[in-house]
Amino acid sequence: MRRLQQSCRRHHIEVTYTVIESLTKDGRDRSLDYKITGFNVPKRSWDARVIEAIEPLEDEIIFPKTSSSAFISTNIHYVLGNLGIRYLVLCGCLTDQCVSSMVRDACDLGYLVTLITDACATGSQERHDHSIEYIKGYCRRRTTEEFVRELSRHEPIL
Repeated sequence: MRRLQQSCRRHHIEVTYTVIESLTKDGRDRSLDYKITGFNVPKRSWDARVIEAIEPLEDEIIFPKTSSSAFISTNIHYVLGNLGIRYLVLCGCLTDQCVSSMVRDACDLGYLVTLITDACATGSQERHDHSIEYIKGYCRRRTTEEFVRELSRHEPIL
C-alpha cells in the first residue's frame, strides 16, 4: 500500500482513505450488519485511525464509514464528484467484504475502477482469491507492480 500511495502522490493522483468509525461512541448510527455482528469502532477511538505506515498527509481526505461500502454511509460520491474524479484505484481490507462492496458500488455509480489485488487482504488466501475472481466484471485487476509500471509509462487507466 505504501508503494502504491507514494506512486499516486508522485503522479498527482488524489489519495483518500476510508476508515471504519461510528459517528457516535456507542455506535448507534452504524449499519445493521455491524450491529448484528457486534462490530463497533467508536468515534475518535484508536481503532479508527489509519495505520502509521500509510498515514495520510495533512490535506488528504479521510472518510469515516459505518457500513461495508463507503458509498452507502459517507458523502464520498459527492466529494469525488466535486473533485472531478471518474477513475478509482482501490485497495484495502477485507477483500471479500468492504473492498468488494466498494468496487461494485463504484462501478454501479459509473466510476472506472482498478483493484490493486496485492494491496488487499482478508481472513484467508482462499477467500481473497475467490473475491478477486468474483469481482472481475466490475473492475480492472492489477498488482501494485503492474499499476506503478502503467503510471510510469503514462498509460491511460482504462
